[in-house]
Parts: sequence; structure tokens; C-alpha cells
Amino acid sequence: MGKRVAVVLAGCGVYDGSEIHESSAVMVHLSREGAQAEVYAPDVDQMHVVDHVKGQPTQEKRNVLVESARIARGNIKDLAKLDVKGLDALIIPGGFGVAKNLSTWATQGKNCIISKEVEDVLKAFHAAKKPIGLCCISPVLAAKIFPGCELTVGHDTECEKWPYAKTAETMKELGCKHVNKHVTETHVDVKNKLVTTSAFMCNAPIHEIYDGIGKMVKEVVRLA
Repeated sequence: MGKRVAVVLAGCGVYDGSEIHESSAVMVHLSREGAQAEVYAPDVDQMHVVDHVKGQPTQEKRNVLVESARIARGNIKDLAKLDVKGLDALIIPGGFGVAKNLSTWATQGKNCIISKEVEDVLKAFHAAKKPIGLCCISPVLAAKIFPGCELTVGHDTECEKWPYAKTAETMKELGCKHVNKHVTETHVDVKNKLVTTSAFMCNAPIHEIYDGIGKMVKEVVRLA
């Protein structure tokens, strides 16, 4: 019997939900590892809806669970129903939805509030000593909840390749150890069973992002 891995989504689309390529890569790599993905999302309204052509917010309202169901091909459950006892690991892909719908990081940075449901789930897996995989912006959730943990969002020096490197500095201010890693690499915090990789925090070819997520997934399944 393969490992059962909870995948928590935050909507559908990079600017207001889960990053679709990252979410898809997680599913593909879990399948390759013989693991079963069980997809969840909170049943809440998105912070806002962004027109992905114009990059501008619209007046629409959308629900995080309903939008996430697009990526999950309809096979999804309300995050409130997640029971850590029947699961072996947790993975949260990136995308601005993590910083807008799962937390208030997008507007408040290190002073953000994590959604209670999301925080409870992360703490439950951590307390059960079950591995947690985080990519792109989602390591900020662990930075806020688990002070002193080790994480990577890629590099901590901003440049054309690493346009979001200031995130690493903010995570350090929360008391975390940030470890610089290339996009195809992961960092494993053995003590906290946290596996992180930078994904689209890096301006890299999509196959490199895909490969980095693959290493993250492989480590999560190995630790489960």
C-alpha cells in the first residue's frame, strides 16, 4: 500500500490561488513514487480574484475549495475534514493563494496571520512527526509557525534570477535558518521533518522547477 499524502491547495492560478504547474508537478511526482494524493482546500472565499491576462484584481468573488477542485479534477475535500491519523505526509504547493488565502503574508509579511485551519493541520503533522513538503512561497507558513526551523525559498540576494529573495530575509527575521539552494535542490530540516524547494521563486526553465519539486516529493515520501 502506497503512502497517503495530503496536498493542500489555495485556489487555481498563480496570482490568486495555487500555482498550477507546481500543483501538477506534485501530483505527477507523488504518482511516480507510488503515493496516493488526497487533495484538500479550505471552504472560504478568496482574498480577491485576479485577471491573469491583465494581472489586475476584478470584482468577482470565488471560493478557494471550488477553484481548487479544478486542479484536483473534482476529487477534493474540505480542509476542515482532514484527519492526520490516516495520512502519512503533507505537501503544500506555492502560488500567491498561499500568501492571500491560507495566510495574510501578501499584505502583512512577517506579521501575518495563518488561517486557523491551515495552522492546525501543519501543527498536527508536525506533532505526529510526519513530513511536510513546502515549495515556492509556502515555506513562509512554516517560518511563522515553527520558529528556529530550517527552510529554503532559494536565495537571499535579490537579482534577475531571484526576484523574490527578500522573502528569505523576512523569514530570517522570524528566527528561521534560511539555506540557499539552487532551484533543482531541496533542503531537509531533519529535526522538524520539513522539506522545502524554491520552485517559481526562481526565474528558471520550467523543467528545472519540475525537477526540484520531484526531489522534494521524493524526500517527503522517503521520510513518511
